[in-house]
Amino acid sequence: MNRINRTKVVSTLSGTTKRPAAPSTTPTAPSSGKAKRRVLLIDDHPILRKGLAQLINQEPDLIVCGEAEEAPKAFEAVNQLRPDVAVVDISLKGGNGLELIKNIKALHPDLPLLVLSMHDETLYAERAIRAGSLGYIMKEEALEKVLVAIRQVIGGDIFLSERMKGRLINQMVGGRIKQGESSIDSLSDRELEVFRLIGEGRGTRQIAEELRLSVRTVEAYREYIKDKLNLKNGTELVQHAFQYVHSELAA
Repeated sequence: MNRINRTKVVSTLSGTTKRPAAPSTTPTAPSSGKAKRRVLLIDDHPILRKGLAQLINQEPDLIVCGEAEEAPKAFEAVNQLRPDVAVVDISLKGGNGLELIKNIKALHPDLPLLVLSMHDETLYAERAIRAGSLGYIMKEEALEKVLVAIRQVIGGDIFLSERMKGRLINQMVGGRIKQGESSIDSLSDRELEVFRLIGEGRGTRQIAEELRLSVRTVEAYREYIKDKLNLKNGTELVQHAFQYVHSELAA
């Protein structure tokens, strides 16, 4: 967490202070004649996008201004549509949600971002916050809770589950992840993405094409992952990755 302002995060998680609201020309509370806050949905599942868009568009203060399922198109949509908030998935066509968040924040540092994903928050929430997101919510949560999260990040506050808030505070107080917790935490964002794709049955060339990397680069990532996870060979890597993916789906 050395890239996060620890004081601000602790204050926000403990509820003692609020971060200043992101600059905007429209108020959060709806009133007659006032513009709604514009939401950009970035997710590769069209059914989820449709359901979430219907839910958001029923709200008096929110409206979906656009949708995207691929990382490059999502980046273009942010530049063209200038939303008030973007809801981003971790897994996207043509890229990775964490990398997209980093790219968006580099060009639009004041844009609030909220991650909505099926992936385990204990592995991805802190990574998302480090990348520049203001919140992380899992898709298994009630859709109404997504509305709470959207409004909270628009207001400049961090949104996390109570379990994740406690985990982050404990890590900041203790300084490190407790011994015995998943060694997968030691993987970088890109290494974790490669590891996940290996677990989904992708070969090295397929991963290279999907992440737009060279085959040699993916092979290097495989070696880094084996080293960090103390795996002896490629077979153990595939087995370990397969177990990780399926345990995540079963959670």
